[in-house]
Amino acid sequence: MGAIRIALSFFILPLISSGNAASLPTVDLGYEVHQAISFNESQGLYNFSNIRYAAPPVGDLRFRAPEPPESNRSTVQTGAEGRVCPQARPMWSTKIQMPFLQSLLSGQPFNQSTNISSYPYTPAPLDPRTTEDCLFLDVVVPKRVFDRGAGAAPVIVYFTGGGWSSGDKTDYNPTGLIERSQGREGDGIVFVALNHRLGAFGFLGGKSLEEDGTANAALYDQRMALRWVREHVAQFGGDPSRVTVMGESSAGNSIVHQITAYGGKRGPPDFQRAIVQSTAWYPEPSLTQNATLQQFLDSLNVNTVAEARRLPSQKLIAANAYQIATTPLYGGYPFAPVVDGSFVPAAPANLLDSGDFAHNLTILSTTNAQDGLLFTNPIGATDSGFTPAIHQLLPPLPPSALQYAATTLYPPIYNGSYGYTTPFQRTSVAIDDMFIRCQNKHLSQTFRNSSYAYTFSVPPALHGQDLDSIFYNPEHPQVRLRGLPLNATTAQALQDYILSFVASGTPRSTLGPAIPRYGPAERVLDVGMHNLTIVRDPADERRCRYWLEQPVFSGVGS
Repeated sequence: MGAIRIALSFFILPLISSGNAASLPTVDLGYEVHQAISFNESQGLYNFSNIRYAAPPVGDLRFRAPEPPESNRSTVQTGAEGRVCPQARPMWSTKIQMPFLQSLLSGQPFNQSTNISSYPYTPAPLDPRTTEDCLFLDVVVPKRVFDRGAGAAPVIVYFTGGGWSSGDKTDYNPTGLIERSQGREGDGIVFVALNHRLGAFGFLGGKSLEEDGTANAALYDQRMALRWVREHVAQFGGDPSRVTVMGESSAGNSIVHQITAYGGKRGPPDFQRAIVQSTAWYPEPSLTQNATLQQFLDSLNVNTVAEARRLPSQKLIAANAYQIATTPLYGGYPFAPVVDGSFVPAAPANLLDSGDFAHNLTILSTTNAQDGLLFTNPIGATDSGFTPAIHQLLPPLPPSALQYAATTLYPPIYNGSYGYTTPFQRTSVAIDDMFIRCQNKHLSQTFRNSSYAYTFSVPPALHGQDLDSIFYNPEHPQVRLRGLPLNATTAQALQDYILSFVASGTPRSTLGPAIPRYGPAERVLDVGMHNLTIVRDPADERRCRYWLEQPVFSGVGS
């Protein structure tokens, strides 16, 4: 699911001064020679930008698993041309979400329509970097790590969230996090960020696609990028046996799918640790998959996936953007991972329960205290709006489940005993439990003795808000992805926890208590504005078990 993000196109590069091209290092990847595009003299960082990790997913490779890149050694590649995958955002997030959030936080009435169909569709300006040929990654590495060349530094591989429909590898500037790692964890970390296909290009499913294509193509993109890291990161100074994959929201969901890939039957993944942040599982039942695919084909005026492959790129990009923007599900997205019988043999929750996943991993699972708020329809601000707000987001949920939620799990009692004091909080807490909080709790419970967890409670503790702290840069403290409150000491402590986990598998900081193993006591770190304390996981066991047992969350409901 998507967080509020400010587009940071080319955000890393302006902060990194260009060096003399002749003095910038090159890496021979076998299939190509790639040169660093820039060197940050103040922080001592090389940026190797836009490294191809897969063949262009165009022509016959559209809607299929990626292929390895072809050899191209005729010239040295510099990555000067930026690339982002075709993407879009739903109108509930671009037209309604921010005005409603502002009115909610200010206590002002909200009088805007929540009927998405009442807003005319106007295509957003296309990022000039947009291309289907977008399977590239960036490597940012300290000069000391690169020059040592021992392949010993810990590695973060970062997946960017965005509701499976938006986001790219330049969304977050890693320089502050890398700088914090220098001196604390040796010479620093290697940071890898990647693009993968989005929307219809990466997350189509359905019977006819599976007959002539690959469902969940984007998950295969991620898998190939991780293989690239295993094969090549040592050339940048990174240790392929100390790789941590990290991502928030839909990216966290992608990581869980990598953990449960093929039901754990094809060997361990190409990472040893995972930081799964506010993972969001949005189930796509089989009937929905087929309907989503048919809607995409109808908008292209074709009957088959094969016909769609032959269309010009601009038509596919436009159809993808329209379908994402006009989705009627407030808080939802039309494209998401689907159960395909192969890479995703069952829903992640089911695979975790049955033991069909990669076991030899260490997990740091994180949430924000109000993860559900941004995905809650404003109609949920009244008692009578509770059931409609949930039903419109998850139509397959049966009436009996809605009734049980409204009367037993989340009754209209606002004295705080149920975790809310207003009707809107009640709806938001329910949506948070269903899609985010309980998924994270389930992951922590599964890896109980090899997992750690924190919950970010700095007000207003919105979905994705912890990223401001994780990517905090003291040299540019005014740069905030969301402009929300931030305490520099708390931010640096959170960076310490992340970096120590990446380096050793144990999250710790001199600025706060070490995070204990989740364990049977289900202990987590609560990150407040001024306090860091160990508490019991606030996710309610009864509510979580109820939602995880609902058939719709197995991905097979109607």
